[in-house]
Parts: sequence; C-alpha cells; structure tokens
Amino acid sequence: MASVLVVEDDQFVRSALIRHLTDAAHTVRSVGTALEALREVAHLRFDVVILDLGLPDLDGAEALKMLRGITDVPVIIATARDDETEIVRLLNDGADDYLTKPFSPEHLSARMAAVLRRARGSAGAEPPSRLIQVGGLSIDPLRRQADLDGTPLDLTRREFDLLAFLAGRPGVVVPRKELLAEVWQQSYGDDQTIDVHLSWLRRKLGETAARPRYLHTLRGVGVKLEPPRPEPAP
Repeated sequence: MASVLVVEDDQFVRSALIRHLTDAAHTVRSVGTALEALREVAHLRFDVVILDLGLPDLDGAEALKMLRGITDVPVIIATARDDETEIVRLLNDGADDYLTKPFSPEHLSARMAAVLRRARGSAGAEPPSRLIQVGGLSIDPLRRQADLDGTPLDLTRREFDLLAFLAGRPGVVVPRKELLAEVWQQSYGDDQTIDVHLSWLRRKLGETAARPRYLHTLRGVGVKLEPPRPEPAP
C-alpha cells in the first residue's frame, strides 16, 4: 500500500484514478491545480505523485520543477503529449516515469510498482560509510553530498545515486544493464533514461559528451568515471 497524490484537473479522469488506486488499497489524496499540489507535498508525506501536465493554473512541467525544489518524492507524469523531445525534457527535469494517455489501470499499477520498488530499494540500501574521492570529485554517501573542486553539486536523487555508483568503481567500465539493475533497480529498460541522466550530470560537472572530463561513454559497452587527464604542457 502506498500514499498517492493525484494531480489532475479533469474530474472524470481524476475520479477514475482515485477509484482504481483506492480499490488497489492505496491511500489517495487528489487536487486539481499545481499550487494545491505544492501545498500538499509541503505538508504531507507521499510515496508517489501522479502529475497531469495540462493543469489550469500552471503547466505541469513547471510544476514538476517546483516540486523537485522541495521534495524527492517519485513523480509519474500522466500526459496526452507523446513528443519525444518533451518526454526527454521531463525526465531531465526530475520525472521518474511517464504514462501517455489513455492508459489502462493495469499499466498504471505496473509503472507505480516499478517506481516504488526503485525508491524503496534506494532508501533501504545501506550506503558505504567512506568518503569517495575521484580527482576533484568528493562524494559523501552518508550525507548524500557531492562536491566538485570544493563546490557543492546540486544533484537530484537519481543523479547522486548514478554518480556515487560510478565513482565507487573508478576507471571500471560499467555496462548499461548493470546501471539499470543497481541504480534504477530494473532488470530491463530504455537506454534513453540513462542517457538523459548522464547528460544532466555532465552539465553539472562542467563537461560534454564530446569533451568529457570524468564521465566517459564507450559505445556499445558501458560508462566509466575516472579522474581527468592532466592537461598537456604548453
């Protein structure tokens, strides 16, 4: 059983979601605007948020960014939009998963179960106690804090998990399948999810895929993190 916040302004869709989730023994609260959703997550604890994009007061994509500013609760986007660029942007902005309307109750249940499994797996895992140092990167798994050259990095939950996992194996090429299993707690999935998070991590580390410093992708093999190579002498 999970505590679920449904953010949906369409009364028919909202009622159907509440009925299905309640029948599945979840505890459900629902709101119809982004501002109401922000108030709810600021005062109550939820296990997952189902967020519609077409809200009357604020676009759901903007609401997602604001939610991410105050909570790490898993967010599943429910949208009629199927544009790939927008989906990538939503994952970039911190969504944990998305569903394209119309979707079946069974599909929603499966996606919720996967998101909750990943979130609870990450919370239940015992983090290593030692500080991880790779070049100018310093990662404290207990405090869940990462610094680059002494400057704190503003990372999402998933970005931190990905960075800490790779940094704990410096110089080792980690297959994408292993990243999905260990970081996302999935036995299979879309490589695009990994690419999105790697892209966002690279920006925060001040590098690009074309000019990597710490994160190196070996096409068809996997990803490795290693200290930057020394600049050649002039």
